[in-house]
Amino acid sequence: MIRYDDLGRLPVRSALPALRAALDDGGGAVLCAPPGTGKTTLVPLELAGLTGAGPAHRVVVAEPRRIAARAAARRMAWLLGERVGESVGFTVRGERAVGPRTRVEVVTTGVLLQRLQRDQELTGVDTVVLDECHERHLDADTVAAFLLDVRGTLRPELRLVAASATTDAEGWARLLGDVPVVEAAGVAHPVEVAWAPPARPVRPPHGMRVDPALLAHVASVVRRALAEREGDVLCFLPGVGEIGRVAGQLGGLDGVEVLQVHGRASAAVQDAVLTASGRRRVVLATSVAESSLTVPGVRIVVDSGLAREPRIDHARGLSALTTVRASAAAGRQRAGRAGREAPGTVYRCWSEAEDGRLARFPLPEIRVADLTAFALQAACWGDPDAAGLALLDPPPAGAMAVARETLTTIGAVDGSGRVTERGVRMARLGLHPRLARALLDGAREVGARRAAEVVALLSEEPPREYGDDLASCLRAARAGRDGYGSRWRTEARRLETNLAGGGGGPQAGAASHGGSGDDRAAGIVVSLAFPERLARRRGGGHLMVSGTGAEVASGSVLHGAEWIAVAVADRPTGSAHARVRLGAVVDEDIARTAAGALHEEVREVAWAGGDVLARRVERLGAVELTVRPLADPGAAEVRAALLDGLRAEGTGLLRWSRDAEELRRRLAFLHEQIGEPWPDVSEDALHARVDDWLEPELSRSRRRADLGRIDAGQALRRLLPWATGEAARLDELAPERIEVPSGSRIRLDYTDPQRPVLAVKLQEMFGAAGTPEVAGVPVVVHLLSPAGRPAAVTADLASFWRDGYRGVRAELRGRYPKHPWPEHPAEAEPTRHTKARLEGRGRG
Repeated sequence: MIRYDDLGRLPVRSALPALRAALDDGGGAVLCAPPGTGKTTLVPLELAGLTGAGPAHRVVVAEPRRIAARAAARRMAWLLGERVGESVGFTVRGERAVGPRTRVEVVTTGVLLQRLQRDQELTGVDTVVLDECHERHLDADTVAAFLLDVRGTLRPELRLVAASATTDAEGWARLLGDVPVVEAAGVAHPVEVAWAPPARPVRPPHGMRVDPALLAHVASVVRRALAEREGDVLCFLPGVGEIGRVAGQLGGLDGVEVLQVHGRASAAVQDAVLTASGRRRVVLATSVAESSLTVPGVRIVVDSGLAREPRIDHARGLSALTTVRASAAAGRQRAGRAGREAPGTVYRCWSEAEDGRLARFPLPEIRVADLTAFALQAACWGDPDAAGLALLDPPPAGAMAVARETLTTIGAVDGSGRVTERGVRMARLGLHPRLARALLDGAREVGARRAAEVVALLSEEPPREYGDDLASCLRAARAGRDGYGSRWRTEARRLETNLAGGGGGPQAGAASHGGSGDDRAAGIVVSLAFPERLARRRGGGHLMVSGTGAEVASGSVLHGAEWIAVAVADRPTGSAHARVRLGAVVDEDIARTAAGALHEEVREVAWAGGDVLARRVERLGAVELTVRPLADPGAAEVRAALLDGLRAEGTGLLRWSRDAEELRRRLAFLHEQIGEPWPDVSEDALHARVDDWLEPELSRSRRRADLGRIDAGQALRRLLPWATGEAARLDELAPERIEVPSGSRIRLDYTDPQRPVLAVKLQEMFGAAGTPEVAGVPVVVHLLSPAGRPAAVTADLASFWRDGYRGVRAELRGRYPKHPWPEHPAEAEPTRHTKARLEGRGRG
């Protein structure tokens, strides 16, 4: 019996006429309706004609999560007074409740994506509702693009509705073909905001880590909310680990039931959360509870302000979830949970000032995630570059290039990017392409059942308490009677069935390595999925084939293994190494087979460790398997290695005498002041012209010591402009020494190519009317005391005699009375001697 009273109370009813008109007119609409208005439940029933209004249609509702799909179907069936599987059903991976009379089917976006690939026309479907499109999951964006393609080419009558409480309505309206935006009034239950930031600063999240101080604060806010307000509490946390830690801190609450809901929770637990209870409850949830379902009894929301989003580290081939600040849109969705049934309160564990700095919407997954699965879907659709797909955000070119390279390596696409038969089969397995490859090829190696069991473990990471050894996890899952074990068994059966029904199925036994136990099976399957993550022991850790270091927990069975296959890893912020979270022990034979495409044997003649290293290396990617000395490196190879050494360590590897260094400075001065034909002798310039000045000595050299015997000055003279005859003017333009008035020949310092320096005793410059010059440039004169200490610096000697000398004379004549200090130095006789010696010379 249809519950008309309940249907009539849903506020979205007022928007139904405008929605129907939009669909009848143009076949598409964007529906914006706040949480609790009935957009997920009433709208599909109305569009299907199940409430007595309008013609009968078949409607598919796409939800981003399994829990939301099941909950929405159950709620709609309840409103109709039926059981799930009659007029309303659902399909999620591993579970289906649909009957011959089903007119509304709720599916996950992943399921709809698979269905579109099998039946592009969506035969029999009249309307598709894309619910919670604001979350911008990659599958949802892909489904929207495919549906728009279907409408434009095959099914112009297919109707599309993009529905959300908080979304970029204008952007979606443009994407769907400039369709109308239909807005529904919100629930009339106000939600009070209580700002509850921590009393002391907490560390921001990084990677998967959340400051324990923040989690303790969230637990204290939950206790505060229970004391201050009536009703159940819904607390949002970023992940399963944080839910468990906060649950532990809420122990001892009298008369309060603490429930944990997340994507890994069993269906029984999820159903319990969505069913009213006689006890007061605290529901600790991830973002799965943000939308598309109502948790009865909730009047309070406690929001940690954190969420998890996927990220891909292309440089290291690692993809993982990372903790981020939740967007403002997510904050509104979460707060709305408190006002679904009555006035409520949201406690936000951050300050009002911080709230204004939040991102408006979540970062679209297509911009930050691994695009391998997306690229395979696009290739199967016939658009390998995704250039023809209508997407709110185009896929980044770099990420797509990496994805295509991966797909080519595993045989899913050919060299031109077109999907292969193998690629089509991979796509239809409903797995990431890497896991699909591991399932198909692993079944031939270890048998279909074991391959399916291991891949089922990889498709949903097992609980941390299972440990980090995949073979141990496999045994624990088989024996486990927890929610994870149940889901794992269902998925393993699904995969094995898909293998058997795929045509040309694998042999039940083993082909190469044999199905000789869980440990070997786990290692082979992981190696096939992630060959670049095979890792060999190096020092206290491991080195992956990709070149990334890998660290294993010291107590793990993986720690001492010579070879491991890494299934799950992340990279803590600021660390150059990956942290292994799940892996399997393998041997070198498995590694060589799985990563055969990365195997190579090369001659290496390179500058390493400060000298020429010549060796023959067999390697898998970055991992060296065998190394032997190379007895006969070619002259060209050695020369190239020596040049690399010169680039790395500089021309200081050569023998630089004082004269050679001085020649280089003189040439630098002339190049700076005159330019051509005088050569540039900077490091970069010398490297660029190495053939012009360092031959034939370089060709005769074999190692570092040989470079150290090369006379750099003699080699440098080859760069002088001999052909023009200018080389003969070197001593004229940039002399090593110049003669001063006393007759001494003083060495010039050309360290500064702008102004050479002449350091000379002051008395030796008596009688000089002006400043000496070289190449037309006045030198900087450092006038020294009789003891050779600095007394004055001048670039204008005439000015110094006139203005500066008097003060210097007054100071020095008292300190050096035996030396002459004439009043008129420009007219005095220069000398290197004391007054006594001068007088003696005069008497002689």
